[in-house]
Amino acid sequence: MGFLIHGFFKSFSPWKDAFKEDWTWDTDNRSPDVFLCLDNKIACFHIDPVDMSTGTAAVRGNKAFTHGQHYWEVKLSDVYGTSVMVGVGTKDAVLHTNNYEYVNLIGKDSQSWGLSHKGEIWHNGKKRKFCEPFFDSTVIGILLDMDQGTLSYFKNNELLGVAFSGLCESTSELYPIVSSTATESEVEIGDRSCKYMSLQDQCWKTILKHVSEDKTESLPLPPTLCKYLKAKT
Repeated sequence: MGFLIHGFFKSFSPWKDAFKEDWTWDTDNRSPDVFLCLDNKIACFHIDPVDMSTGTAAVRGNKAFTHGQHYWEVKLSDVYGTSVMVGVGTKDAVLHTNNYEYVNLIGKDSQSWGLSHKGEIWHNGKKRKFCEPFFDSTVIGILLDMDQGTLSYFKNNELLGVAFSGLCESTSELYPIVSSTATESEVEIGDRSCKYMSLQDQCWKTILKHVSEDKTESLPLPPTLCKYLKAKT
């Protein structure tokens, strides 16, 4: 059982036959200011009783997503300060700053895409307003569609919308990432699910990627299939 009642799955029919995933936060790819607990499902930030927060810390998931649709939830605790963020990034995404550099780390450059607790989305150092701010005990849902190249967000079971598109134009794999500047803040993983295209849909997608709409009916295929392809465009 995750943090939310599964109203999301009832209203979003493609997830009726989803597979459960079991990835966690990655012990080998995290800031030194991130402590992991509860079988690496909870990321605790800046818990040193002496130094407290001296910069921005991040941790990524231990699984790369290359295709299919992936949905996961995170519960945020002790949300305040400059930035608490959730999003995705490549294997080269920055996971740590120091020297009291408090920044919106996810989306600071071209290697990551993120949503901050202040309701702003960030990528390549640029931001725009996306939603209202969120605070303690908020559950954020993230829907990464590697087939369409989109990243969408949910807040407490309500769809916020598509935040980013075109993600797969610059990379072939992405990881979940969270970051925080706040002392003793926590991010806990909840439900993790995925859904993959059928082999048939993968074939349709591949064909349509290389054939323009006006030529689908002239393909050397049975007429019924040609009409189906045209309807897919």
